[in-house]
Amino acid sequence: MLNLVSVNGENTSTQPIQQNQIIAAIDIGTNSLHMVVVNIESITTSFSIIAREKETVSLGNCDQSTGDLKPETMLKAIACLGRFQQLAQTFGADSVIAVATSAVREAPNGQEFLQRVEAETGLSVDLISGQEEARRIYLGVLSGMELHNQTHIIIDIGGGSTELILCNSQEALSLTSTKIGAVRLTAELITSDPINDMEFRRLQVYVRGMLERSVEEIQRNLLVGDLPKCVGTSGTIETLAIIHAQAQLGFIPSTLNGYQFSLIDLREWVERLRCMTDIERATIPGMPEKRAEVILAGAIILLEAMTLLNIGTVTVCERSLREGVIVDWMLMHGYIDNKLQFQSSIRQRSVLRIAKKYHLNLGHGDRVADFAIRLFDQTQKILHNWGEEERKLLWAAAVLHNCGHYVSHSAHHKHSYYLIRHGELLGYNETEIEIIANIARYHRKSPPKKKHDNYRNLLHKEHRQMVNQLSAILRLAVALDRRQIGAVSQIKCEYLPDNHEFNLWVSPANRGDECDLELWSLDYKKGVFAEEFGVKMIVKLLN
Repeated sequence: MLNLVSVNGENTSTQPIQQNQIIAAIDIGTNSLHMVVVNIESITTSFSIIAREKETVSLGNCDQSTGDLKPETMLKAIACLGRFQQLAQTFGADSVIAVATSAVREAPNGQEFLQRVEAETGLSVDLISGQEEARRIYLGVLSGMELHNQTHIIIDIGGGSTELILCNSQEALSLTSTKIGAVRLTAELITSDPINDMEFRRLQVYVRGMLERSVEEIQRNLLVGDLPKCVGTSGTIETLAIIHAQAQLGFIPSTLNGYQFSLIDLREWVERLRCMTDIERATIPGMPEKRAEVILAGAIILLEAMTLLNIGTVTVCERSLREGVIVDWMLMHGYIDNKLQFQSSIRQRSVLRIAKKYHLNLGHGDRVADFAIRLFDQTQKILHNWGEEERKLLWAAAVLHNCGHYVSHSAHHKHSYYLIRHGELLGYNETEIEIIANIARYHRKSPPKKKHDNYRNLLHKEHRQMVNQLSAILRLAVALDRRQIGAVSQIKCEYLPDNHEFNLWVSPANRGDECDLELWSLDYKKGVFAEEFGVKMIVKLLN
């Protein structure tokens, strides 16, 4: 059992807010579906792995003409998820968390697939971005390996994407995701068996070109004289470690955690694998049968990454995305307090990073966010029933509502939607990012309408209602700082249910300031709020 308190060699006094829980985490990948079931111990803020499950589904084997997930693979995946849930129940799981990555992320019918999963199994799946996937991989490695406050590069090779992460014990310094994976490359670039020389060279050049941008970002964030160590995770690298150990030691170690092999050894194995057919690769001692077809492409990704990064040795870590999903859940639910504090504030830091990137007036954003939260809190259980998670989404939208000015003042609310939607906010899943972007989109001008493409991207009625109500609150918050000088100091809400009257009392920051522009803006924007909540709204100034 790995104690998270000691992962970085720190002593912390964590006071968890929950009791022990059993949690299952499912990773819906390009090639396989994986599940890990863990027991979270609140006193030690650690988790022990009870069970692991894996099933090859090949979601990444998409329709070549449309890019859609195939009906038969979707059915297979849904059946697998049902079995995973049943198995989780036999272990007494209190919660089942599921994330989907590259294949579902890129398929045009990916959201439709997730809707079917929820309708047929009751399982709500988080669709996460490549950078968010990288962040959770980092958390998984951090839970399973001591980094000794040294800089490390994590390489995670999946079926559809490869993540390169520069990190240390305290934080992820660079998170990158590239659309190359063992399954994707095999399907797209290998037609001969064994691979011919022309295809092999083309595969090498393609991988090198695709990795260059991520490698350059890693190198930009390295300190002068820094010599990072390399950690490798997931199926491709574990398989390479297994066949290497079988050849070198004559047996497979009981655990691969900490097992090492060199770039020289890897290059030799690539030369051996390229000369074999798929059937011959399957006979290599230790080679999983279903990995034989894609291992060459995966090995080339690792070879090119290590070569470009000038890395001589890779160390295997058996923990990755699934365990990172568990750690992220623990952070979100208060099991980890001081430990990983930097990661626990990832949402706030990510929002502020986007705000600074687009040169937002942070003072104005803070005031708008503060007013939005005050309005939210004072109307909770009176006009709406949203909770803490929705409160956080409103905060993010409020801070970022004006980022569209970076593109153009004209229709900047529409530009805000686009920049937030594609800004790679970390700590949020794709649905949450869509909600934040929509809330910000509707802070001015037209309220949400079904004909708007961005609004139609919200697949659940509950999410559309959330955007309707929270964007109405945001409109008032923006009006309260109309001059962007902090003219309003306090607000007080009063609801009179007998005649559905909603009074908003506004106190100026400076005595004698009539706040004419703020009152005018509130009067102009209150209509959407009044209609959404079914109230008659009256704004009053308190001097």
